[in-house]
Amino acid sequence: MVTSHSAAAARSQRAASRRRGPVLEHAILEATLEQLSTVGWSGLTMEGVAVGAQTGKAAVYRRWPSKEDLVVEALRSALPTMDEVPDHGSVREDLYQLCRRVREAMYSKPGFALRSVIHECDSETSERFQGLILSGVIEPSQRLLCEVVKRGVERGDVRADAPGELVFDVIPAMMMYRSKVCGSEWTDGEIAEMVDLVMVPLLRP
Repeated sequence: MVTSHSAAAARSQRAASRRRGPVLEHAILEATLEQLSTVGWSGLTMEGVAVGAQTGKAAVYRRWPSKEDLVVEALRSALPTMDEVPDHGSVREDLYQLCRRVREAMYSKPGFALRSVIHECDSETSERFQGLILSGVIEPSQRLLCEVVKRGVERGDVRADAPGELVFDVIPAMMMYRSKVCGSEWTDGEIAEMVDLVMVPLLRP
């Protein structure tokens, strides 16, 4: 006799088998992120992802030939975009809001998964994921920081000789260091303190 549970599972498998293209790919990538959040890089398998996405292992391998390729695509597609510069009328408030957005990216599900992967995988594999952090989080945040500071120069609340590579490294470097080494989750108060005690004095005319 077929139980109601077995029948439901069979219907689910039939529905999953009918998925194609972007719908199936999205399910696979979501299952990958879920696996990373539960079992980590070391425990993630292509078979486990296939089960989570309710599809066959072959469907996963056809799109991503390796575990590394799959995880990179899952993380890249899910990282929050940072493509707009906040404008709140002062460099202090702009920096504060920008730092909050960087924190959201770092502590989003894909951001957390990305940092976990780097901690677990070997040094050769981690280079590719380090590049993803650079292109997905650090470089966009530095670009927006540059725009915020240059706008502050135009307003007159940032001195003209303040913009420079070292200045633009301060916020990403502090946030990554405190997050990775010290385990800080960067509360709103800590962000405000960093902006008020470090960045504003560094930039003030």
